[in-house]
Amino acid sequence: MNTLLIIAGVVAIVLLIVGGFTQALNWLLWVGVILLVVAAIGWLLNFMSGRRGHTV
Repeated sequence: MNTLLIIAGVVAIVLLIVGGFTQALNWLLWVGVILLVVAAIGWLLNFMSGRRGHTV
């Protein structure tokens, strides 16, 4: 689960950068924001559940 959240966060940051540089791909900015929010919520749920050390 942690690996998936890290990948989603990296993809979100890349999409934010690409979306910010290219006006024609403005929708990527919104996709990046949504993915970043989903990754943050997943990380918070994982952090608050108290389960540490689980690997996928």
